[in-house]
Amino acid sequence: MSNTFDRFSVESVYAELLARAPENKIEPRMEPMRRAMEILGEPNKAFPIIHVTGTNGKTSTARMIESLLRAHDLRTGRYSSPHLNSVTERIAIDGESVDDATFVRIWDEIRPYLQIVDDELTAKGENRLTYFEAVTILGFAIFADTPVDVAIIEVGLGGITDATNVGDGQVSVVTPISLDHTDLLGDTVELIATEKAGIIKPGGFLVSSAQPAAAAQVLLEKARELETPYRFEGVEFGVEHRTVAVGGQQLDIQGLAGRYPGILLPLHGEHQAQNAAVALAAVEAFIGGGETALNHDLVMEGFGAATSPGRLEVIRKAPTVLLDAGHNPDGIRASAAAVKESFGFTKLVLVIGILAEKDAPAMLAQLRESYLDLTEDICITQSNSPRAIPAGELAGMALEAGFNEEDLFVTERLDDALEWAVGRSEAGEDFGGGVLVTGSITLVGEARMLLGGE
Repeated sequence: MSNTFDRFSVESVYAELLARAPENKIEPRMEPMRRAMEILGEPNKAFPIIHVTGTNGKTSTARMIESLLRAHDLRTGRYSSPHLNSVTERIAIDGESVDDATFVRIWDEIRPYLQIVDDELTAKGENRLTYFEAVTILGFAIFADTPVDVAIIEVGLGGITDATNVGDGQVSVVTPISLDHTDLLGDTVELIATEKAGIIKPGGFLVSSAQPAAAAQVLLEKARELETPYRFEGVEFGVEHRTVAVGGQQLDIQGLAGRYPGILLPLHGEHQAQNAAVALAAVEAFIGGGETALNHDLVMEGFGAATSPGRLEVIRKAPTVLLDAGHNPDGIRASAAAVKESFGFTKLVLVIGILAEKDAPAMLAQLRESYLDLTEDICITQSNSPRAIPAGELAGMALEAGFNEEDLFVTERLDDALEWAVGRSEAGEDFGGGVLVTGSITLVGEARMLLGGE
């Protein structure tokens, strides 16, 4: 009975959240977040923060940072987005989604205070707190209530006016920057980097992935302006050597303060190796100011426990079904390299669904270019999200991107899409086939649920 009530309660809170401006409707503002923190007693200052932004790799990097910190016996909170299956995934305590009872209890406690902010905004003719702002406030409140030793906070979008920027990162992490959300962040890497540089704070420490030169310059200038120490992958730290291993890869990493050979990482691809180096440097910066090497055994333990659901995740075998939330061309390109390196498919069936706010033509063109040598069967489908591009419309875009009409199977139903894809991967005498579900995290999340993922 209790579990039924909890599930219903979480769904009720989620319904309240969804009644607000949706996640893709961003309010470029900070004052409502500051006001909410003020009337809640500043939960944003109750714990140190490692703040993570970037275009690709944010969630994987945040999860690796979390795993490394947990190996060092620190109680962690992790705030990330979007979620795969349940909204509670966005707020994790010690690596696990916050329990339903805590999620509902803290929401009930903060709801009256959010109403105060809503009323003040309405009185000024402004929109009330958005979905993302409300969930972010809830995350900070849960971490303060728990309490956690450190919170890993993933930016939702950009940096300067992202709701999460109400917290000051002791360490600011910037993963690879490329063009995405150009309608909101700008259409050059310099403009996007300027937005993301907004999380760099005085008294903090910047750890950045290797970046395009223009983006790196923006980050460097911001760090120098604030007199914040900075370290860049490929200059002060990075992956020295990597080899493919069963279930992932083995890495030798040069950190900020030490060298860490023989690290086993159960994630696939060069991009995840680079994310691992960034995560390690961030933890070195947090624990020892970048001047003290970490215990090698604890680093091994932390990376060994790392997971990243929905990021080249094997959800089924015989045939192998991979899930990957590749949401922009650069993400798709990196994942494709990892698929070819790690899995040895002789043919691959693609299941594709994309959200309307994404650059679908560019994503489809990249999928075609990346998998042309492996793929003849492509399923165009859609998730249940109201933001999903209808399958028929997406199929038209796929034809314009160069896919052959005779290779396409189009269906609005994901269950039919998966059944067709598995059947095509098993057809014929070629036993090296697999399925890749990709394009949007909503599609990946629904596929994960249908295929029995935790």
